[in-house]
Amino acid sequence: MTDAAALFSTDRRPAAASDWPALFARHTRWMVLTGAGVSTDSGIPDYRDREGGWKRPAPIQFGPFMRDPLVRARYWARSLLGWRFFGQAGPNAAHQALAQLEQAGRIGLLLTQNVDGLHQAAGSQRVLELHGGLARVRCMGCGALSLRADLQPELQRRNPGWARLTATMAPDGDADLEGRDFSTFDVPPCPVCDGILKPDVVFYGESVPAERHVAAQAALAACDGLLVLGSSLMVQSSYRYAVAAHATGKPVVAVNLGRTRADDLLSFKLETPVAAALAAVLPAASAAA
Repeated sequence: MTDAAALFSTDRRPAAASDWPALFARHTRWMVLTGAGVSTDSGIPDYRDREGGWKRPAPIQFGPFMRDPLVRARYWARSLLGWRFFGQAGPNAAHQALAQLEQAGRIGLLLTQNVDGLHQAAGSQRVLELHGGLARVRCMGCGALSLRADLQPELQRRNPGWARLTATMAPDGDADLEGRDFSTFDVPPCPVCDGILKPDVVFYGESVPAERHVAAQAALAACDGLLVLGSSLMVQSSYRYAVAAHATGKPVVAVNLGRTRADDLLSFKLETPVAAALAAVLPAASAAA
């Protein structure tokens, strides 16, 4: 284990931005955990404010989605409008920098809470989607997988009036669309078995598949430290990795605009945009590769 005493303050003083490049360089291989703050420059809104509270109503819950047709109608109506923007979003400078750092051998695993697929679009290959991906749709009956892009024309065909509406984009392919009677929205069933279609993402109240945690824990054990980018770590599925890294003496570093649930566990924190932080370390990392 690396002796980090020279670089990681334990007295909770504000981190000096000038320490960041040397800190990153000192540890050869990082497990990177990304959150919504990495994708905001791509035009995808985030969920939480600087204090970690909700900016918008809490996301949909798994139980109500499965039980209530009206909840499903509300979800897919909002998705119909939100997908027009979400499906066109592209990688930003932060995604591209992470792909280059992976190519330079500095990233052992990129564990993302995001469901937008932008890390892969930027060229990252060692990506584990902790919460799944919105590009896929899963039938909760037969398990059939399909592409979300292929569902969009069917949603539009069944709901031409809804498709003509305008709305403000919300996080994760959603759209702000309140005050509507969602009972008129026609939700298509699975074309294979007529089952319930659900985006292939982990909803609140749903468990992350165990094999994802197993893979992430193995990657963390093989890395020198945990680098958290653009995440408040408010959900247990991501916070657990900060706890695990800290418990084994690995440095836990965060680049995030605002507080994180793991602030008391952090070795170093930089409150700056993620793209700017990565730009500060990319030239040296690429040159050393």
